[in-house]
Amino acid sequence: MHKYHSMKIKIFNTLTKKKEIFQPANEDCVNMYVCGPTVYSNPHIGNARAALIPDILFRLLKKRYRKVNYIRNITDVDDKIMDAAKSEKKTVFEISKKYTKIYQQNMSVLGLLEPTFQPKVTDNIPIIIETINKIIDGGFTYIADNHVLFDTEKFPDYGKFSNRTLDEMIDGVRIEIASYKKSPRDFVLWKPSDKEQPGWDSPWGYGRPGWHIECTSMVKKIIGMDNILDIHGGGNDLIFPHHENEIAQGFCATNTKYCNYWFHNGIVLVNKKKMSKSLGNVILINDLIKKISPMTIRLALMSAHYRQPLNWSASTIDESINLIKKFEKIFNDNSSINNSEDECDELVDILSDDLNTPEAMTYLSSVSKKAKANRHDKKAFISSCNFLGFDFKNDNKPVKETLIDEVVIKELINERNLARKNKDFDKADKIRQKLNQMDIEIEDLADRTVWKIK
Repeated sequence: MHKYHSMKIKIFNTLTKKKEIFQPANEDCVNMYVCGPTVYSNPHIGNARAALIPDILFRLLKKRYRKVNYIRNITDVDDKIMDAAKSEKKTVFEISKKYTKIYQQNMSVLGLLEPTFQPKVTDNIPIIIETINKIIDGGFTYIADNHVLFDTEKFPDYGKFSNRTLDEMIDGVRIEIASYKKSPRDFVLWKPSDKEQPGWDSPWGYGRPGWHIECTSMVKKIIGMDNILDIHGGGNDLIFPHHENEIAQGFCATNTKYCNYWFHNGIVLVNKKKMSKSLGNVILINDLIKKISPMTIRLALMSAHYRQPLNWSASTIDESINLIKKFEKIFNDNSSINNSEDECDELVDILSDDLNTPEAMTYLSSVSKKAKANRHDKKAFISSCNFLGFDFKNDNKPVKETLIDEVVIKELINERNLARKNKDFDKADKIRQKLNQMDIEIEDLADRTVWKIK
């Protein structure tokens, strides 16, 4: 029998700007939707964080409720995908298929559970058209220049969710203000496509959906047009305009509230700077798993509270490597203990308070120290690791990509020998350290110095 947990889950609700006890619309089935990737390039650690946080919430909800539907979409039609197709000289379909596969593989390697549903936009055009028709019937749109636009003037609550003034909203839209819009904050539900662009037949001509309507429609397709979504998540960069627009569309299509709880994760910074192509500091999962193990990445992504920015730096990685080594050893020494999750009540309680992962890591550390001494703590440690998705059995160690330049190594060793001969031990030490950083270990024999790769 599934053991249901007594402690209520609390979550910080962006809608009310406070921590609330989670109460689903229907106790028998919880519905959660999270904005997934737009598949035009390799996933980076920001994408991984935005997928890991809901993964932990999904695990927690499953502990508490009999049925949980976790929906994470794939945006496989978008202008960015069209640009990538041009530059890679491939079709839009080939690009989206390629990067969907990479995204799903990356997330699986990091120990993320498969969502219950992973709808693709291209499979959902009929429901998108139906949802737009409902919004049109409600009188919330206008058509201009072959575009179907949402008229934000007609929806008095527009801007309440993100708490923005009209000027801030106009700044926030950022794209060049199209001449056919009545107001700069109005947004596109359907736009025309030319022969080169992906498109579908619709009542408004051949074209493709706007970004915001896609999520709203996929939610409705899965949970039912008149049902309220329990939880909606995503990065906090999506609060405006994307989620603001989803709320407007969802309400105007059905005349009922769209979603009860919204949660948003903070940004990932690299050495305290925003990731950007121009800075060249975008860290791709594919590159990262060549350097550190997947479970180390998983742990590092949990090191900050999800609502705070996560600063990715050498020390973040080092701390995670050290913890993982410690955890892994204890886990493997005690792997004969049954792999149940029944002993992780304390951990579940910690996470039930707004997914407090730093506190969960502190708990895991302290229980790992006690695990050597008694069976209860061993069980608690093993089941807590399992609950958090730490798979130490299959945590593939990265294959060191060492481009060994023997000439350089020999030159450094000769230089060091000369320094030692001249009794410049400081310099000799520095050279040893440099070799050490290159993953080269040296040993001084009676007549020579030998080296090997660590």
